Parts: sequence; C-alpha cells; structure tokens
Amino acid sequence: MRVCAELRAGDSNRHVKVKQKSAVLNMLKRLDKIRFRGHKRDEFLDLAESPNASDTECGDEIPVKIPRTSLRENEELRDPAGPGTINMASGVQDFNRTESDRLNEIKGHLEIALLEKHFLQEELRKLREETNVETLKQELEKERQRRLELEQKINDVLKARTEELPTTQQPAKPPTQVNGTDKRSHTVCSRVQKWFYDKFGEYIEDFRFQPEENTVETEEPLSARRLTENMRRLKRGAKPVTNFVKNLSALSDWYSVYTSAIAFIIYMNAVWHGWAIPMFLFLAILRLSLNYLIARGWRIQWSIVPEVSEPIEPPKEDLTVSEKFQLVLDVAQKAQNLFGKMADILEKIKNLFMWVQPEITQKLYIVLWAAFIASCFLPYKIIGLAMGLYAGIKFFLIDFIFKRCPRLRAKYDTPYIIWTNLPTDPQLKERSNATVSRRLQTAASRSYVGSNAPTGVNKDEDSSRFHTTKRGNFHEIFNLSENERPLTACENGWRCCLINRDRKMPTDYIRNGVLYVTENYLCFESSKSGSSKRNKVIKLTDITDIQKYKVLSVLPGSGMGIAVSTPSTQKPLVFGAMVHRDEAFETISSQHAKITSASSNSES
Repeated sequence: MRVCAELRAGDSNRHVKVKQKSAVLNMLKRLDKIRFRGHKRDEFLDLAESPNASDTECGDEIPVKIPRTSLRENEELRDPAGPGTINMASGVQDFNRTESDRLNEIKGHLEIALLEKHFLQEELRKLREETNVETLKQELEKERQRRLELEQKINDVLKARTEELPTTQQPAKPPTQVNGTDKRSHTVCSRVQKWFYDKFGEYIEDFRFQPEENTVETEEPLSARRLTENMRRLKRGAKPVTNFVKNLSALSDWYSVYTSAIAFIIYMNAVWHGWAIPMFLFLAILRLSLNYLIARGWRIQWSIVPEVSEPIEPPKEDLTVSEKFQLVLDVAQKAQNLFGKMADILEKIKNLFMWVQPEITQKLYIVLWAAFIASCFLPYKIIGLAMGLYAGIKFFLIDFIFKRCPRLRAKYDTPYIIWTNLPTDPQLKERSNATVSRRLQTAASRSYVGSNAPTGVNKDEDSSRFHTTKRGNFHEIFNLSENERPLTACENGWRCCLINRDRKMPTDYIRNGVLYVTENYLCFESSKSGSSKRNKVIKLTDITDIQKYKVLSVLPGSGMGIAVSTPSTQKPLVFGAMVHRDEAFETISSQHAKITSASSNSES
C-alpha cells in the first residue's frame, strides 16, 4: 500500500513538473522573439548550454520546480533503503542548480528586452524631433483649408449654373402653353448653350483667379565639369551678338570700302525718303531667311569680317586638383572682369543722372530741353529725318575720322568726352581720399616748414622731403637723397617677403616687409627690425633681368612673386607672396625700361 501511494504521488508530481517546464519553454520562446525581433528559430539551444547570468543579480526567493524523473529514478525512489538514495540527492542538487541558472538566464533576457525597449523609445523620440511633426501638421491643415475653399468655390459655381439654367428656360416655356414648339425651343436653347460652353468654357475657366504657387529652384552643387560646360555654353550663346557688334564696327571703320560705301548710300537714301523703319524690318526678315537656309544645310557666309574658327577642346573627364583649382581661378577672373565692366557702366549712368559731375549733367539737361521743345513745335517727320541723317553721318563719317585722329576725338567728340569723364564709385572714393590726404599733408608741411624749414624752399622740395613711411622719413630709412620718393602707383608700398637664396641662415633667407619703387631705386623695408641694415636698396640701372616668378611649382596658377637679377647676387632676389604682383611687375618693369633708355641715350 505504501508503494502504491508513493507511485501515485510521483505521477501527480510528474504532471505538475511537465506543465511547469512547458510554461518555462513558452516564456523562453517569447523572450527570443523579443530579442531577435520576430525571427523564428527552428532549434532552441539547450538551456544548460546558454551563458549563465550572475547568481547575485536576483535576490528574490523563487520556488524550485522538480524536474520529470526517468524510470530508473522511479525504481530507485521505490526503494528508500536502496543504493539510489545518494544518487537521487545529487540529482536533485543538479536540478536545482540548472533551474537557478535557467531563471537567471530568463532574467538576463528580460533586462535585454527592457534595454532594447528603452533604446527604441529614444530613437522614436529623435525621429519625432527630426521630422517636425508640428510643421507637417500645420501644412496639412493649410492644405485641408485650401481643399475646402476649392470645394466651396466649385459648389458655388455649380449652384450659379443651376440657377441660371431655369431662368433662361422660364421665358421660353410659359406655364399656360404646353406645345411641341415650346419643347423644340427648349431643346434648341439647351443645345446652343451646351455648344457654347463646350467651345468657350475652357477659355472662361482660364480667366479664373487662383493663388500663385511659390516654386523654389534647386541649386546645383559646384562641379568642375558643370562649370566648364556652362562657360562653353555662354561663349556659344554670346557668339552671334559679338559677331553682330564686330560687323557694325567693321562698317564704321570702313574695313571693306565697297561694303561700307554701299551701306552708307542705301541708308541715307532710305532715311531721306522715310523708309528707314521698313529697311530695318526687311534686313531682319532677310537675316531670318538666311538662318533658315543655314539650318537646312546651306553654306552661306554673310559677314563683313571673316570668321575665325577656333579649335574646340574636347572636355576632359578626369581633372587633377591643380587643374580644377586653375579652372576655378580662370572662371573667377573672367567673372570678376565682366562684373567690373557691368558695374562701371551702371555706376556711370547713375552718376550722370544724379548730378555727381554737374558740368556733364548740365549738357544732358540742355539737350533734353531742346529735344522737348523741338518735339512740341516741329513735325515728327522732320525730327525723324534730322535724327536719321545725324546718326548716319556720325556712324559712317565722324566716328571714322575720330578713330583715326585721337586728338580730334579728345577735343570735339562730345559723347566720348562725357562718357570717359563720368566717374565710377571707386574713382569718387579715391578722389575724396586723395583730397583729404592732400589737405592733411599740406597742413602738416606748412606747420613743419613754418617752424623748422629754412627760407627759399619751394613746394616740390618740401613735399618730396617729408614723405614718410610707418617707421619715419623715407629718405632717412634707405639713406637716399631727399628727392627720392615712392612713385604714385606705390605710395603705400606692396606687402611681400624677400627671399635671398644666397644666404644660408633662416633669419636672413626670408624677410617680411614692404617694397617701394622710386625714380631710380627699388627699396625693400624690413618689418622685423628698425635698423636700416636689414633693408635692401637696389639701383634700377644695376638690374639685369626682371621676371615673374613662381615660388612653389606644385601650386596652380602663375605664382605671386617677382625675380630680380643683379650682378652682385649669384641667384636672383625673389619678392614673393605679393597680392598685387602684376601691378608691381608692370610698375617696376616700366620704370626700369624708362631709366635704362634714359641712361643709354645720355651715354650715346
């Protein structure tokens, strides 16, 4: 009886253990789904082989579940005094240990799931902040309001049409007479109205006012290939305009005597008979006809100046860094010159109308009053004839004479004189600065002369004597005569660094300072020391060669230095890091040529 009771208790415990083990497996499967985000696993690792969590992570008491026993264990359990009692005790301990490990692993999975949930919440919060949900909601609300307004407008239009239809049909269909003629008239009116709406309804809808849509153009990123392509397109697009201007200048310069004479006779005859406007229209039609024939494959050249075919460079696919940098520099230089010319034209026109030069604007003022009075009292035929004759004589004869005789043009060509004398804004600024500095200089020189200068000194000597640099008087710094002073092009000098390649010491190899050019000398003032030992003075007649120099050949461009060769130096002296290198080179070379030619003439 005792054995039977033990067997029954063992069976009940075994059912409980199976249920508990299946619940643990279901929990592990759910944790795996959370951990691996829904990926199914065909085979689960044995829980005993999975990494164990630390035993100190869980401090709560968890009820121990007894595992399912095998047949051998049941036999040993039946005999309480048998040899299996020791084995059963050790098995229970192993089972308890594996169950605690499994529970610790479950706890680790739960912690991982909680951490992943926290990370996902953070990512969701960041995404919500990046997407700007509030702005999207506002735009959506605006679109809804706009849709509702459009629907309201459509409903109003439909109601208006439905109200118009009965009003048009009522007089055609009186209530007292219901005959076949009334039905026919009704159908005819509806058909006419439908035909009219089908034909002209689309045009009526085009005149409906709608809010403008603001479109934002996307800007393309900077690309060397795109830059070269746009430059070629601009050149090809401006070619017809440049060819037209060249042909006009060739007509005015009498490049082809026969062509210019024929054009002059035809133009004057057309203006005399009042056919100037029809003549220009006919020329435009003729030009379009020739362009049509050229587009069809005809080879027609209608140009006074022969066109020179330029070689087309194939576009390079891969450009080096130096080539890209040089390309950007070339494009920037062209854009700078183009924008400068356009700015000069606009500023001159603005200054002409703003009375910046009163004597020039006064001439324009008188001409406009004369034209206004003539337009009030003279017929337009006479005014047109006078303007046409003046334009023809000015274009074909007067401009030709003025271009061949520049002195006559500078004296009598009124439009040319007005245009050249009109100042730009930078010129006005330079003039104002020059006047202020001249006033200050004259005031300082007068005060100095009145206190210290001896009598009998003229103004030229005084102004040359007291030209100073940042460190003192110019002639004292370089130990020159008082008549030596910087030229007007370099009164403030050019910032640069002197590279003396004959010296070996680093302190003497490179010096920073300012470069000046006088009438007979090239002077370099060092900025590191106040003594005159570190300054350099070169006589212009001793210079044997002047060249533009590139300090580092690796860098793109033509360099920012000037190399000066003298008999006293083995290697040329280099003035590098000059921002205004070209201006300095032109000034030094021109003064050197002037001095050498003057010395050669004096010797001969």
